Amino acid sequence: MAPKLSLSSTIPLTNSKYTMPRLGFGIYQSPTDVCVNSCLTALRAGYRHIDSAQFYRNESEMGEAVRQSGIPRSEVFLTTKILSAGGSLEKSYEKCLNSVKAIDPSPEGYVDLFLIHSPSAGSAKRKEMWQALEKLVDEKKVRSIGVSNFGIGHINEMKEYAKIWPPQVNQIELHPWNQQREIVDYCRTNNIVIQAYCPLVRNNKAYEENLVGISKKHGKTTGQVLIRYCLQKDWVPLPKSDTPSRIEANADVYGFELDEEDMKTLDSLDQGPKGAIVQAVRND
Repeated sequence: MAPKLSLSSTIPLTNSKYTMPRLGFGIYQSPTDVCVNSCLTALRAGYRHIDSAQFYRNESEMGEAVRQSGIPRSEVFLTTKILSAGGSLEKSYEKCLNSVKAIDPSPEGYVDLFLIHSPSAGSAKRKEMWQALEKLVDEKKVRSIGVSNFGIGHINEMKEYAKIWPPQVNQIELHPWNQQREIVDYCRTNNIVIQAYCPLVRNNKAYEENLVGISKKHGKTTGQVLIRYCLQKDWVPLPKSDTPSRIEANADVYGFELDEEDMKTLDSLDQGPKGAIVQAVRND
C-alpha cells in the first residue's frame, strides 16, 4: 500500500505545484442556514478541503466558514463547479469570476479548483466553459481546473482546444457498487486525480451484509469503511453530512486499514452502471 495515510495527507495535481487534501467535505444540498456551521464543524474536525458548486447555491457560505474559522485561507482547499455555460466565453468567464468573488472576496482572492460540473451541455458549451476556466488560471484567480462526470470521449475531445490538458481532476460517483473501472483506469493512465462523490451511497447500503460484516470486524461505522475504501483505492472521497457527529466520524478513518480480503470483498460488489445512484459516466 501507499505511505500511511493521515488526515493531513495530500495528493499532487498534474502539471502543478499544488496539492489537494486526500479527504474532502461535500456540501451538496447543505442548506444555506446550516452550511456555515457544517463547514465550521468540518474544519474543526480537521478537514482542509471543501467541495461546493454554483448549482449548490452555497459557495459564499463555504467561504464565510473559512473566514470565521480563523484558519489561513492558504491552508484550506476550496472547490466549486460551473454547470451551465453563459452563452459566450466572456459570459462564462464572468459566471466563474463571480463564484471566485463569492468564495474569496479578498483582492487576491482565488479558488483552488474549478470544475465543469457535467458534460451534458454539449461539445461547444464544454469548450466555452473550459476556455473560461483557462482564462481564470492565467489571471491567477483559479489554481487548478478539472471536470466532473466526464467520460473518456469527453476528455479526449478536449485535446482539440485545451491549452491545459489533461484536466487535473475528474470528479465522478464512486463506491463499491459503482466502481467505473474503465474511466478510473483512463484517469490513472493520464495522471488525472479521481475524486469520489457519493462515497457513502447516501446511506442506501448501510445494512448491506458484506459491508456490515467488515464494519463489525474493525469496530467502525459502515460510513467509515466506505471512506477508507476510497482512500485505499487512491480516490479522493467527498463525504457529505450536516450532522456534526457524522462529520467528525467521517474524518476518523486513519486508525485502521482494510486488509486485502476486505478490499476484495468490497471490489466484488460492483454492479456497473446499475449500481449508480446519480450517474455513471459515458465512455463513448
